[in-house]
Amino acid sequence: MSRFARLAFAPSIALALAIGFFAPAGRASPRVECRSVPSKILNRKVPYCALLPPSYDNNKTLRYPVVYFLHGLGQNEQAMIDSGAWNLTQDMWEETQLGEFLIVAPDGDRSFFINSRDGKRRYEDFFVEEFLPFIEAHYRTREGRRARGIAGVSMGGYGAFHLALRHPDLFAAVSANSAALIENVPKATVDSEGQAALSQALGNAFGTPFDRAFWEANSPFTLLRESPPPASLQIYFDCGTEDDFGFNRGAQAFHDLLASRGIRHEFHLYPGGHDLNYFAEHLPESLQFQSRVLAAAPVPK
Repeated sequence: MSRFARLAFAPSIALALAIGFFAPAGRASPRVECRSVPSKILNRKVPYCALLPPSYDNNKTLRYPVVYFLHGLGQNEQAMIDSGAWNLTQDMWEETQLGEFLIVAPDGDRSFFINSRDGKRRYEDFFVEEFLPFIEAHYRTREGRRARGIAGVSMGGYGAFHLALRHPDLFAAVSANSAALIENVPKATVDSEGQAALSQALGNAFGTPFDRAFWEANSPFTLLRESPPPASLQIYFDCGTEDDFGFNRGAQAFHDLLASRGIRHEFHLYPGGHDLNYFAEHLPESLQFQSRVLAAAPVPK
């Protein structure tokens, strides 16, 4: 089955949670489990899904690297399941194109994975102070930043860069497909239709009305310009040349800024838009990058 066909065949949640996805009996199989984390910071339970690699259940002594995957705007923690990206990941494990690591996806709602302007939704604080410690206490992950990566798509790509640059001591690798990178937000008055459109497009994490100064303070561009170069943080990102939101221009500008600061990274502009087909084609590159950097062990035969 082709990569695009596999992505189109998005399983139901019940099927996604079934162990093995039709794997032969007795063979090590990946699986998904979806649960929640109690959060005092957010004052609610936060759902997440964990994709566990093939040997996770067969060898209880092994520990694994972990990649935190951040979804796009309008999605949730089940984005990899609903889109069929879980199928792609399973294919890559079966074809030994990917080493073994956990992929853990939290529900970020429309937060952009930052602390909101109004201070009511401190998502970044939750992620760093509660979510990471919870996951790494409840799953067999390796210790330390060398075994921890962060990745995302669209809004999640923005969040991945924001968190990796704000907390370079936590992550060895950051990767993104079609990240919501905007170097210069269009100016708009408080009462204009453009202001309302910005708030709608970017969620209300940046204030209602949209707070341009707050956006700038949290922007990966600002973090990159005003912070010391992130020591040993490995960086990968790509974007479609016909991205529907113009994120290709932001990606090019981000590449130029990294290059001007002498920061090594891998960057690609590929033909395509901001859609499922593009993500299907290039998500594997992000996952393979993480696998290499985190030195993930091959899937046992």
